[in-house]
Amino acid sequence: MSEQKVSVLDGFKAFLMRGNVIDLAVAVVIGAAFTQIVNAVVKGVINPLVGALGTKDLDSYSSCIKGTCKVVNGQVDGIQILWGSVLGATLSFLITAAVVYFLMVLPMAKYLARKAARDAAKEGTKEVIELSELEVLKEIRDTLVAQSGRGSASGTTGSGTGTDPGTGTSRP
Repeated sequence: MSEQKVSVLDGFKAFLMRGNVIDLAVAVVIGAAFTQIVNAVVKGVINPLVGALGTKDLDSYSSCIKGTCKVVNGQVDGIQILWGSVLGATLSFLITAAVVYFLMVLPMAKYLARKAARDAAKEGTKEVIELSELEVLKEIRDTLVAQSGRGSASGTTGSGTGTDPGTGTSRP
């Protein structure tokens, strides 16, 4: 019974120590901190710009579908649509998406593209070097085959004398 508990705990520990779980936890913490920045930009920059056209508080923008939407005894008379809060949330989302894209995604994509091009260039150079080495080796092989064919025809192979294929000099 204790073996099963140990294996479950070991599995849970392995799950928690996996890199993607820790990355996700870091992303949530950073996201929460980033939300405060976005909210400050919306309240400090976007709302005043919208306020130049109307009111400073986007939450006050609303429309009434039915009735007069007057507050009577603490309750709203009619059906009120609070589209200003939806507009504010949409602007917050768009600002967040733009900041993430332009400050994180786009630079990382450009970096990865440059790295891939650099790696491809290195691979291309390596292939050219490998091809040229392969061609040289083939030429050496062909030369050796040609020399060994001539050597056996002249009767010098097997006697211990002949020419060195690498230098072309006589060897004893």
